Amino acid sequence: MVVQRTLVIIKPDGVSRGLIGEIISRIERKGLRIVALKMMKLSVKDAEEIYAVHRGKFFFKELIEFMTSGPIVAMIVEGDEAVKVMRIMVGSTDGRVASPGTIRGDYALSPSQNVVHASDSLEAAEREIGVLFREDEICS
Repeated sequence: MVVQRTLVIIKPDGVSRGLIGEIISRIERKGLRIVALKMMKLSVKDAEEIYAVHRGKFFFKELIEFMTSGPIVAMIVEGDEAVKVMRIMVGSTDGRVASPGTIRGDYALSPSQNVVHASDSLEAAEREIGVLFREDEICS
């Protein structure tokens, strides 16, 4: 068993569409544990840090504007191979082609408004968690 932590964000479209409970339920039913959770308005600085790997790409500005356009729900999810498991649960970036049964496959409306973010590697998860959470906010 390889217990990992990963960052999951319910994006502004997921929050405004009332999908918070559904997404959290899916995570918990999978057997993953939420060890930190907060609703917040993402600052431009934090959004740019989380999506730093996309800096310079044609969609970066639009992504930052979208992620800071309304409240998000950020959470740290823990469990066996949590990064991999969450990426499978989330599905393809483009909700129009994401597999049915995945979060994006069931709820995403477009590649940019795709309901949820999940870290794509353990290294990214550690970095992204550090942007949004202090150590004393995490329940072991």
